[in-house]
Amino acid sequence: MAGTGTEQLKRVLKPVHLWAIGVGLVISGEYFGWNLGWGVAGTIGLLIATIVVTIMYVTFIFSYTELTAAIPHAGGAFAYAYRAMGPFGGLIAGYATLIDFLLATPAIAVSLGAYLHFLYPAIPIMQSAMLFNATFILLNISGVKESATFSVFITLLAVAELLLYMGVVAPHFKMASYLTDPMPFGWPGVFAALPFAVWFYLAIEGMAMVVEEVKEPKKNIPKGYISAIITLVFLALAVMVLTGGITNWHRLSTLDYPLPEAIGIVLGKANGLTRIFASIGLFGLIASLHGTILASSRQVFAMARSGYLPRGLAQINHRFKTPHRALISGGVISFIAIYIGTTAQIIILSVLGAVVMYMMSMISLFILRKKEPGLDRPFISPFYPVFPAVALVISIICLFAIMYFNLAVGLIFFAVLALAIIIFMLMGKHKIKIMDDVLMVQAESMIKGKS
Repeated sequence: MAGTGTEQLKRVLKPVHLWAIGVGLVISGEYFGWNLGWGVAGTIGLLIATIVVTIMYVTFIFSYTELTAAIPHAGGAFAYAYRAMGPFGGLIAGYATLIDFLLATPAIAVSLGAYLHFLYPAIPIMQSAMLFNATFILLNISGVKESATFSVFITLLAVAELLLYMGVVAPHFKMASYLTDPMPFGWPGVFAALPFAVWFYLAIEGMAMVVEEVKEPKKNIPKGYISAIITLVFLALAVMVLTGGITNWHRLSTLDYPLPEAIGIVLGKANGLTRIFASIGLFGLIASLHGTILASSRQVFAMARSGYLPRGLAQINHRFKTPHRALISGGVISFIAIYIGTTAQIIILSVLGAVVMYMMSMISLFILRKKEPGLDRPFISPFYPVFPAVALVISIICLFAIMYFNLAVGLIFFAVLALAIIIFMLMGKHKIKIMDDVLMVQAESMIKGKS
């Protein structure tokens, strides 16, 4: 039996859960996807792109945490942009966030299928991707605390596996291999590699989607974000550099399972450790699949509760206190994307959604600093306005680079956004005050001077 969208989500999450959800959301980016950047930039080209993107994410997270702690709403950037820029701002940020998470999910599911296929060639990729997707939708429906506890367990395993991977391949690293054909496409390749560098960190912002389920959010949210970004920066740079120095990078630049292949090159594919590594390699992908399903469902829930999507999607299951309809609807979109898209296309669309969301978030931060100087801000962005400005400028550069090198995919992204805006206006949604109990209570509290 389901309740209405006015029911509240349970506050049960602690900083360790947030760290696990944040790292778990992202950690699949260390397992696959980034290596496609070698194919357009080479090792040094991708390294330069990754350093630029790392700067963007560090400055973005420290700035975004200010918004998340001040406005603890499951809609994340959608809620911040609505508060700063009104209905159209909320629509653009909400659409971008939906694309970000809804399309990250099928990309990860396909890679999970590819890893399983690497282990057991008789198992088809497509069908196993579908099965993984359905399984973790059901797990998320079962309850957020249960889901978060699973996140802690699976994320710890995934991090441990990456550390093991580094220990195995590091002795075989050769600088001569890493510097072979380092920038075959010159500086244009660096720009072409930006979306694959973003994939290293994409989805960490999804922690904002569970803030209504966090105990003492204003204290615990900054702890979760900062510990997660530190963990991910180390893992991303170490995995990318070490992998690039064990063989000719061309051998790994088109695969959906580069790390098991790299272990196989180092130890031999017949080695038992190679098969064990590929088996536990599923953990990192499972952690991210689980996390993106959680985050995308909360975005659907928040936008439906606010009237931007059909309100029926905001229903909360009485027994488990989870947005079951939002979870199922996101799953349907994932199933469709798994069938019709390639991994590279899905990643690029997801990254496009992410960088537009980052831009809208940083613009919202600047506007809210002017518009609501009295807003309770438990965490203040350091080095303001430099940090949010750096994050905004690099996000804009990423957007133009993605559009230039992937025009057809970019046009699809913006065509659907234009269609959403037209439907939004025809339905008169832009004239109606948002109907969201959480946003209304937060606004009233701010007016009354309460925290």
